[in-house]
Amino acid sequence: MRTKAKIPVTAAERMRRFRTLRRNGLCSVRVLLHLTEIDALVDRGFLKPERRHDQDAVESAMNSFICYAFAPPDEEEK
Repeated sequence: MRTKAKIPVTAAERMRRFRTLRRNGLCSVRVLLHLTEIDALVDRGFLKPERRHDQDAVESAMNSFICYAFAPPDEEEK
């Protein structure tokens, strides 16, 4: 769970962040996860069990999983 209070961000700052992401070739998407999918992140080692209710930790685990899933295959595996 998030414990820090979020400081409100202005529309101009959100647009600057959006443009920076786009310039870097990134796209932000919202993903809904079922509890079983969060369990799978834990089972596969992308998320520590005690952090399964921490939204920032789950987001980081999803980013790690996606990078792992889309990584180019190793030369040895060919």
